[in-house]
Amino acid sequence: MSVTSVDKDFDQLTLTLIADFTAPVGEVWQLWADPRRLERWWGPPTYPATFEAHDLTPGGDVTYFMTGPEGEKHRGWWRITSIDPPHGLDFTDGFADQDGKPTAGAPVSTVRMRLTEHEGGTRMELRSAFDSREQMEQMIEMGAAEGLSAAIGQMDALLAG
Repeated sequence: MSVTSVDKDFDQLTLTLIADFTAPVGEVWQLWADPRRLERWWGPPTYPATFEAHDLTPGGDVTYFMTGPEGEKHRGWWRITSIDPPHGLDFTDGFADQDGKPTAGAPVSTVRMRLTEHEGGTRMELRSAFDSREQMEQMIEMGAAEGLSAAIGQMDALLAG
């Protein structure tokens, strides 16, 4: 599995995942930049994602839903704050209601994704920052660290194939 570490820092209110891939930076970037490729790994294996909007420009919106094993749909959104292809992407990440609108009171995080060359391949650092300890604890209790690790674990097969 490509995930090499997951760090929960409650003092800094961050959840940081590091993953190493044997593929070049540009290939890993394409797994973010192409919504059809993103669908193949975003979300745990039992909750595949479908991206409805995918505007990776500053101020752009990304909307998606994940379909659970019983057919239930869980919606989410990103608001892109900055992009530096093929090395970085910053966005706000949140939950959405069934109409795709941000869910009031649900945790929101600020995400920073960076891709760098590392040992002949690519290192991806994905850091989620939370506004409060309560929000971070809520996300951890919901299984965010395990779900993210499982999702990113699917990237290896896509890069190999």
